[in-house]
Amino acid sequence: MRCHICRLFLVIIGWVSIGLGLLGFVLPLLPTTPFILLAGVCFSKASPRFELWLLNHRVFGPVISNWRQYHMIPWHVKWLAVFMLVISAIGIGFSQLPLYGKSIIWGGLLILILFIVTRRSRIC
Repeated sequence: MRCHICRLFLVIIGWVSIGLGLLGFVLPLLPTTPFILLAGVCFSKASPRFELWLLNHRVFGPVISNWRQYHMIPWHVKWLAVFMLVISAIGIGFSQLPLYGKSIIWGGLLILILFIVTRRSRIC
């Protein structure tokens, strides 16, 4: 069994992740799904009650279940994420960051896009 402080820390990280995921619904550069998946991991380790709430949530539950069972991202979520990442990359191109800063961010976005595109979109 985990110590109480560790469990409390994981619960706090889980709820912060839920909050950031909710912000991702309205802020175009902030992703939702990774934060919800992180919350699922935190709750699975620290709070069965919160994990059950998250798994039974009508919006977040299917995302976590599909990822846990099949490592699958639905195609509409996948392509929306890629579209938003490309828009972000274009926006960064117009920023005042130095070229090396832009290159680092573009490299990270490219890795993220490749990860998303290579996940399954449906159950085979």
